[in-house]
Amino acid sequence: MTAGSSALDSIDSEILAILRDDARIPYQTLGDRVHLSANAAAERVRKLVRLGVVRRFTVDVDQAVLGRDLEAVIDVRVSDIDRFRRGVLTCPEVTWLAHVTGRTDFQVHASCNGTKGLNDLLQQFTKEFGATETLTTVVLERHR
Repeated sequence: MTAGSSALDSIDSEILAILRDDARIPYQTLGDRVHLSANAAAERVRKLVRLGVVRRFTVDVDQAVLGRDLEAVIDVRVSDIDRFRRGVLTCPEVTWLAHVTGRTDFQVHASCNGTKGLNDLLQQFTKEFGATETLTTVVLERHR
């Protein structure tokens, strides 16, 4: 925990939980749920942003609606870390990338258009981005 996080109280924690589910919730609704006025709820959110607790507001894209119905977590070993990182971040199928410790260099989460889309992505990792080894795990279910 950082020094700034000690200033958070139970209402801030409740606000964070609500924002994780719906970052676009109207301040009036947010305030109602945590028993504050809309202005007080808005000020709490601004404080969380100012403290760096909330870094950004984002969107959760349903990849299946885009035709990417197969999710995979891919462990990757590479010959050139920077080359791989630069390349993989251009792929629309990649939803997150983590540089990790251990036997592999990266873990990649990808949403692909079936097994053909996954195979095409793995080929791109190897041929264009310098992956030397991959280990792919298909996601059967995902829970929050």
